Amino acid sequence: MDWKEYEEVVKKVYNALGKEKGVKIACYGNSCKIKGKSGVEHQIDVLTEHSDGIHSYRSAIECKYWKQKINKDIVMKVAETVEDCGLSKGIIVCPEGYTPDTIKFAKEKNIGLVEFREITEKDWEGRIKEISVGIEMKTSKGPKIEIITDKETGSFSVDTNNTYLKFSDGSMKYFKEILNDFLNELFERGEEEKEFSKSYSFPENTILTNDTGELSVKVKSVKISDTLIISKEEKEISGEDYVWMRMKAIFEGEEFFISNDGKTMWKPGNVNSMKIIE
Repeated sequence: MDWKEYEEVVKKVYNALGKEKGVKIACYGNSCKIKGKSGVEHQIDVLTEHSDGIHSYRSAIECKYWKQKINKDIVMKVAETVEDCGLSKGIIVCPEGYTPDTIKFAKEKNIGLVEFREITEKDWEGRIKEISVGIEMKTSKGPKIEIITDKETGSFSVDTNNTYLKFSDGSMKYFKEILNDFLNELFERGEEEKEFSKSYSFPENTILTNDTGELSVKVKSVKISDTLIISKEEKEISGEDYVWMRMKAIFEGEEFFISNDGKTMWKPGNVNSMKIIE
């Protein structure tokens, strides 16, 4: 990783973590510049903004991908940028930490200090490295898809990833979106070993086709059936895996995750679901 990639990752992290709080990335990189009251233009690595409904707030994030600890000169630079541009907050992000003087000075200037890097063995000192959890797994036997055309009812072999519905108004919808909606409902119902079926009707002249053009049939409706399977087991999860799963949930959205409150771990796009039951 170089400094530019590090800056990109930091931007993605703040973007993902800020969604629930309404924090947005206003700009980042070389093109992100703000003119201060001095008339001087300042380049900001990552600029975030949010509002409480009455006031708007902007924060400047300075990324320093250094191989040594950050000194207080960087704090001074960020503090001056915050003051000149009328920003609400300044934050410095680095991988190697900060000198004691930097920490003291940053506290005085109200500059946030973040250490962002991969986990090392030292970080696990005093922490539990193996976590024993009860895990509930939800899977399905596999969906059965029945396509009803304007001529007949039959079983079609379709690749749901590249097959889509084309409507008469020119709009389209990938078949996997319908399948994901169905699986969402199947998993939320939670009725184990009981087949669940649902039909989806479409407007007249709806065409089922694919990216290659090899498939093209008029479709009236689609019926999807599947059965939920629930299994439970005790599992030892390493601290690294626990962190990895939580990070997957935050930043990729379509992967399983583990939460302490036992909420469902399945997200649209993933057939399996997991949750902690103990």
